[in-house]
Amino acid sequence: MAKSFVDANYRFIAANQEVNARITQRQQALALYVSLVVSLLAVLVALRPAGGAKEPPVEWLIFGFPVASLCLAFLNYMAERAISNLRTFIAVLEQLEDAHHHLPSYNTDPRWSQGANQARRFRDFAAAILALAGNAAGLGAARTIYPQRFSDAPVFLYVAMALAGVSLLVLLVTPKWSYAPAGHARPGFNRQS
Repeated sequence: MAKSFVDANYRFIAANQEVNARITQRQQALALYVSLVVSLLAVLVALRPAGGAKEPPVEWLIFGFPVASLCLAFLNYMAERAISNLRTFIAVLEQLEDAHHHLPSYNTDPRWSQGANQARRFRDFAAAILALAGNAAGLGAARTIYPQRFSDAPVFLYVAMALAGVSLLVLLVTPKWSYAPAGHARPGFNRQS
């Protein structure tokens, strides 16, 4: 009975395709976040009372802003961990039969991967800036449009701000888990650069 197996080339190609799919998912998460923030802002404005009408209970609505940024942060973390794991797998494949000594190896040789990793750090900054701006716009608009509601119950605003802070922290430390070739510092955490 003949054994059937998938050789290293096919595994390498499949892992690279999966990395690209995870990168695409990470970009889609940014687009989803922006859509959610714009939608929440539209709801805040649409619920604004007209001509002395009773203000709706928007205290619960403001949690949508930090929840959206927390989801962005967790999706970003998940994608980063998956990409890191896949790139580690690809690096192992690049080293089969010491191929990395005579062929360019993007995931094994830091000359190829380190610069790209550091450039990707700007994507993390962009996500953090979007989350900061989205939360500031949403919470600021809610506080401006409904000052009495948040004066009467400021704890809602404080909790929302704390959740927003947690999401920003997760977004800023996510590079800690990004891929780095074995024995090399991770992007954003390299003390020598």
